[in-house]
Amino acid sequence: MKRRNFIEKIALSGIALSTVAGCHEVVKKETNGLTALKTKKKPVVISTWNHGLPANAETWKQLKLGKPALDAIEAGMKIPEADPNIRSVGYGGYPDREGKVTLDACIMDHNSNCGSVSFLEGIMHPLSVAKRVLENTPHVMLSGEGALQFALSEGFKVQNLLTPESEKDWKKWLEASKYKPVINIENHDTISMLMIDDDGNLAGGCTTSGAAWKMHGRVGDSPIIGAGLFLDNEVGAAAATGLGEAVIRTAGSAMVVELMRQGKTPFEACKEITERIYNKHKNHKDMEYLQVGFIALNKKGEHAGYSLRSGFNYAVCDEENGNRMEDAQFKMTWDNK
Repeated sequence: MKRRNFIEKIALSGIALSTVAGCHEVVKKETNGLTALKTKKKPVVISTWNHGLPANAETWKQLKLGKPALDAIEAGMKIPEADPNIRSVGYGGYPDREGKVTLDACIMDHNSNCGSVSFLEGIMHPLSVAKRVLENTPHVMLSGEGALQFALSEGFKVQNLLTPESEKDWKKWLEASKYKPVINIENHDTISMLMIDDDGNLAGGCTTSGAAWKMHGRVGDSPIIGAGLFLDNEVGAAAATGLGEAVIRTAGSAMVVELMRQGKTPFEACKEITERIYNKHKNHKDMEYLQVGFIALNKKGEHAGYSLRSGFNYAVCDEENGNRMEDAQFKMTWDNK
């Protein structure tokens, strides 16, 4: 009987240990010969720049209401898209050199389903149109007149997105008509968002009105899957901000995810691809005003940001610490050439 009781206790102990291991992430850190257990922290939402704070807050609210990840992202991104005081996203965004506000956006789910629109005019919420492309078409990207035609067929309404303030700035720019994009803390650029939900699934989105005073028809990295946004639900997710041409040249977000697949942390992956962009552009004509930044989130819920130049920050929202801003580390300041 003693032997039988001993065996039963051992068996029950094994079940208990397996249950603990199943509810926790095992962190390989030895403490007095014992392996520490660290509880997974999910969900996590991160997004670029200060306007990521209100976007995160709404996305978090929708997640807590039980909404699917893409619906939550859409709800959060609608806030900066509709805010006329954010001059680089949607309504109120700076126009191109012809005075037209043209929009790029994309969205991606944990099954690698994607939707994207580029060079879209007159629609307040381009990310919502991108989501409809994902849901209601066999395609990934629609552009220009075709994207607008599709949006109208889905019930979206055309609106004038050029605010008096942006029109005034555009007319002032016309006096000299010099194109020199400045992407820093004063011109916050794209909003990109990444998340891991309660089930451990990843999703992401990007939306922007692109570089101010760009040539009519220019498309940046934001609607391009693999450049402005990429995720692999087995590995992690990444998104970019900054000069889109530089991100496109290096397939930036896809490369960040690939480095995480090889075992890099989110920080290490963002830093390495930023360094790669620097090395490819240090003698390039864009170097004088070049700024790029990445955010990344892995399957463990670990996150990071890194940029070429100072000034980049990103918003983080989780259960433990709430919604807050974090400054990204960077390679160089704006004084460095």
